[in-house]
Amino acid sequence: MTVTRNPAADAGVPPTMAADTPPAPSSLQGASSPRVMLWTLMIIYIFNFLDRQIVSILAEPIKRDFQLSDTQLGLMTGLAFALFYTLLGIPIARYADRSTTNRVSLIAWSVAIWSAMTMACGAARTFPQLLLARVGVGVGEAGCTPAAHSLITDSVPADKRSSAIAFYGLGIPIGSLLGMVIGGGLADAYGWRTAFYVVGMPGVLLALLVPFLMKEPRRAGMLKGAAMPAAKVQVPVREALKELVTSRCFVFLCIAGGLIAFLSYGKGVWVAVLFIRNFGLSPGETGLYLGVTLGISSMIGTWGGGKLADHFGKRDRKHLLTGPALAIALAAPILFLAYSATDWKVALALLVLPTAMNIMYYGPVYACVQGLVRPEVRAVAASVMLFSQNLIGLGLGPLFFGMMSDAFQPYAGEDSVRWVLYGAAWLGLIPAFLFWRASLRLTAELKSG
Repeated sequence: MTVTRNPAADAGVPPTMAADTPPAPSSLQGASSPRVMLWTLMIIYIFNFLDRQIVSILAEPIKRDFQLSDTQLGLMTGLAFALFYTLLGIPIARYADRSTTNRVSLIAWSVAIWSAMTMACGAARTFPQLLLARVGVGVGEAGCTPAAHSLITDSVPADKRSSAIAFYGLGIPIGSLLGMVIGGGLADAYGWRTAFYVVGMPGVLLALLVPFLMKEPRRAGMLKGAAMPAAKVQVPVREALKELVTSRCFVFLCIAGGLIAFLSYGKGVWVAVLFIRNFGLSPGETGLYLGVTLGISSMIGTWGGGKLADHFGKRDRKHLLTGPALAIALAAPILFLAYSATDWKVALALLVLPTAMNIMYYGPVYACVQGLVRPEVRAVAASVMLFSQNLIGLGLGPLFFGMMSDAFQPYAGEDSVRWVLYGAAWLGLIPAFLFWRASLRLTAELKSG
């Protein structure tokens, strides 16, 4: 086997920084610092998930007002949002990958659109109007994460990428926590419509601030004294997709990510329904207890997963995915015990550890996705992963769980949701196995260090 020496690597420079990553942000003229950029993107992602997930805690009041079945409830909480989110994700990511695109402006417009459409959910007077408003939320949010991942990867050294993307990913548990707490509290006090208005309005204001908080590195000037590079010819979409599907590691990650999202989004909606329907808690009580406890647990899991991956990945790159595989596998039996509990306090306590373990994959997996492809394909790679996670996960998870709950109702009665969650707990072993299989290919396929 012939070994090609890399002069930059011999000099102690990480391969990504030498070959496929733009200069570090500290060398950019006028670019925002990595710290400011990461905090801004994380706050944006908090609003992203706040507006996306608040509907979970509002599901039961909405069901009562519109006289919906569990299947319709699953359609509203999942597929109505996810369908256009995923369909628009890849073309928007292609736009973000263009060297002339201002990704900061793209994100700002996305925040404005999804926030306005969240407020429109509160104004809906019929179920079809509510579905259309949810579609609008999905359209707006489609422009956020692929562009954000691309910005982070352009600005952070490869050996810190899992932690950086995990920090951005903290927006998931924080946004979900705030959605549960604020949404439940407002629903109890003022009704579910007010909840949509209150969480949507600040996002519109945030969108106006984004261009002042972040600058596009592509337009901020490269190294001092260097001219801006000429615009590169964009990689054809067929070539970009071919690069993705020929990576066995990426395929394993995509399937595993879709399955873990399918289970996570389904459980996220229906465990809240379980606490309201079976344990007799109000939406406000459920939002407070479930939202705070599981939100904090998810924050620890998200951050810890990224830090552990960076630490052990330095020794052997396959260990970037070893932690998530083991954690998800170990979470399955604990989840089953949690869903079996007849006391809500016991159930809540048992949910803490597996909730943290099931989210540890976020930073490592998306960092691996960015490292498996060329820089020109990174936003597309993130969008394909999001396509899998959101169409299969968010789109079909809550809907399928609702359909199964309706199917089980003649036999299980009020426990139909509990039966569905039993199956969801053990199905987590499948993505755990796929993450392990992907780890075996990681060392050979990663393009960056």
